[in-house]
Amino acid sequence: MVYPDRGARPIGEELSSIEWISVGPGSTYLGSNNRAIVLGAPGPRHEVSIQYSYEISKEALPLSEVLKLSDSTSLSISSESEWQLAYDRGLITEGTGIEILQDRISSSYWGKICDGRAFLVDGPNLEICRQWVRSKAAPKYMPSDAKSPKLARLVRRDAREPNPMAPRLPKNPPRRRMIFEEVSIITLLGIIPSFLWAHFNASPGYIATGWPGLVLGGVILGLLSGLFWRPKQPTWWAEGSKMFPRR
Repeated sequence: MVYPDRGARPIGEELSSIEWISVGPGSTYLGSNNRAIVLGAPGPRHEVSIQYSYEISKEALPLSEVLKLSDSTSLSISSESEWQLAYDRGLITEGTGIEILQDRISSSYWGKICDGRAFLVDGPNLEICRQWVRSKAAPKYMPSDAKSPKLARLVRRDAREPNPMAPRLPKNPPRRRMIFEEVSIITLLGIIPSFLWAHFNASPGYIATGWPGLVLGGVILGLLSGLFWRPKQPTWWAEGSKMFPRR
């Protein structure tokens, strides 16, 4: 429901026109376990356990109006976790365009507290959004200065203190495992095929003198494979106050 004169409507009148959907506690999953550059998305895929009830507006409103209402009341823009849980349960079924969520990330979800609150990072960041296409909503990550028209949904919750024991993703990815994985992929998909090609196609003695170029070419080929493919990464699950990776 969009009013052409919303800017002149009193706050109370605007609030009375909002239809609310009740959402009970539950879990949802966010992020991607595919870290390919083109086909992947920010990860890791992780469980969020929401232990409180809340209400989310049935319809998305213009962002300017949502910001005005959240500044003047105790309402706020929906976090990604709250939005996704409502969507998973079929409570959000219709939408248009791009809906912006409260969360901001740099390039991944590492360090996120997984209890339903918004994940916010300082410095250059991306806005987490949902884009509607053919009645389906998909994650979208946009620069903060993007000029696309945006909508948002309001959330209202009971006053509560943040849980100091809420599960949290590690601040950094498992770098040793990722480095080992990259070295293995580059070797198997890049360097070895490069030397095999030279063995069967190059002139005698080429490998002995041209091996640095073969290694470099293999490394480049292996890295380029990351544009479209990388092995699926573990999903992180919440257990009590801890997060654990599982395949």
